[in-house]
Amino acid sequence: MTSPYRIAVFASGQGSNFHNLVDWANDGKLGAEIALLVCNKAQAPVVERARKAGIDCLLFDPKAYASRGEYETEIAAELANRGIDLIVLAGYMLLLTPVLVDLYAGRMINIHPSLLPSFPGVNAIGQAWNYGVKVTGVTVHLVDGGMDSGAVIAQQVVHIDEDDSIQSLEDKIHTAESELYPKVVSWFAKGRVHISGRKITVEHGI
Repeated sequence: MTSPYRIAVFASGQGSNFHNLVDWANDGKLGAEIALLVCNKAQAPVVERARKAGIDCLLFDPKAYASRGEYETEIAAELANRGIDLIVLAGYMLLLTPVLVDLYAGRMINIHPSLLPSFPGVNAIGQAWNYGVKVTGVTVHLVDGGMDSGAVIAQQVVHIDEDDSIQSLEDKIHTAESELYPKVVSWFAKGRVHISGRKITVEHGI
């Protein structure tokens, strides 16, 4: 019997994308098992969401370690023990080191609320709004250790209409995230994603 494709979600906050992934998994659409939540804030709402969903949590306090590499080494060991196939970043607010980035090269993804390479970094929605662009969107990309610089896997366009406000734009972006992110995870679980440098292709219809 084939082992299930196992993912670990890294999150630090509310966990809206995490919750959406759980919904997809429960509906049988994700094609993957959410085996672990990794979180650096024990009181974060995402932790309670994970516990209600019956998902194991790996909680840690970065201040208890001498370096990022030290706690990432412990995390890496736990991921190996659980046979994690893919790391999914979902509002994880810590910088990553080569300890995890190199170990999971091609198997760690993140979602960013803009059409990269436009508006990387923090407050991407506000950046796009203030710049006055007519279209923005969301990007799912590989994590390579840079600031939102990994190869693009998929993007979804969000139009900015004349009657939009910054709040309505944020709502549109979050809706797009909830549609695109679990879909990309399911592509990985089904072996549809093929990586060649910065060129990423996705097989459809298989």
